[in-house]
Amino acid sequence: MSDTNAPETAQLMEQILYEVKRVVVGQDRFLERVMVALLAQGHLLVEGVPGLAKTLTVKTLAEAVQGRFKRIQFTPDLVPADLVGTRIYNQKTGDFGTSLGPVFANLLLADEINRAPAKVQSALLEAMQERQVTIAGESHKVPRPFLVMATQNPIETEGTYPLPEAQVDRFMMKVLVDYPTDEEEYVIVERVTGPAVQVNAVATTEQLASLQTQCREVYVDPSLVQYAVRLVSATRYPDRHGIKDMVPLITFGASPRATIGLVEGARALAMLRGRSYALPEDMVDLVPDVLRHRVVLSYEGLSEGLTSDALIARIMKHIPPPARPLEAEKRVA
Repeated sequence: MSDTNAPETAQLMEQILYEVKRVVVGQDRFLERVMVALLAQGHLLVEGVPGLAKTLTVKTLAEAVQGRFKRIQFTPDLVPADLVGTRIYNQKTGDFGTSLGPVFANLLLADEINRAPAKVQSALLEAMQERQVTIAGESHKVPRPFLVMATQNPIETEGTYPLPEAQVDRFMMKVLVDYPTDEEEYVIVERVTGPAVQVNAVATTEQLASLQTQCREVYVDPSLVQYAVRLVSATRYPDRHGIKDMVPLITFGASPRATIGLVEGARALAMLRGRSYALPEDMVDLVPDVLRHRVVLSYEGLSEGLTSDALIARIMKHIPPPARPLEAEKRVA
């Protein structure tokens, strides 16, 4: 992405965010992560209690970019055909026709994904990874752009089917959504109980697809890529990075998908901030979100009351980010 395009691109994304914020109060960090996942062509796993505007955020974003929005409420009796579609027999013609499921949308909200059995989760994860669905031997591409935001309710565990680590790894980021502040909640009540806000369409899905292409052109310095590699490596082999006391606390570290997610996420965040190059702070901001669902704690780590976020913070403290390239050059000069 050239420097001449950067202000124009940032202005378009600012308009999109402005429209969403006319409806959604607060949740700036969460909304920023949704935009990062959208630009980086990743998917989002969101954990938070009900009523925190997760559905509203994605629905409003879809309206702002004129995209198709679908919401699937995951339940234990769901079957894969309810997601991807199925073949239907037409009695008049005597032929079978394909009825495509709700997965064929630009923005798909998979609500309470841990409420559905493994075969349904797998059907969704296949569509996320391959960006296509096969029905009766025929492949159907999902629309572009395509973002899946899956939510998990951390309160209740009865009747849930936790996502296996290997499947969770397919999500670019796991974001934790917290309660609003008192001031934000006051505005929420005023906005919800007042006149409905009409969302204006400020972009198209074609423009969004173009932004995704531009995002790939954002420059990432090799020192930043090396930083991402070292962070991820430290989750697998802490002893090699001088953090021996963490070895018994981690069962499995992050996969190469985490390294890719850090680099692609830093690109997207830099683009959101109106730059054609990524800075260390872009990547540092995203490290917990990209790694928290990929670091599996051992029984010893859990018994000590630790969380993956706490271990990631220790790793980040031990492995500092690289200096800003321009600042380093100034010091040499």
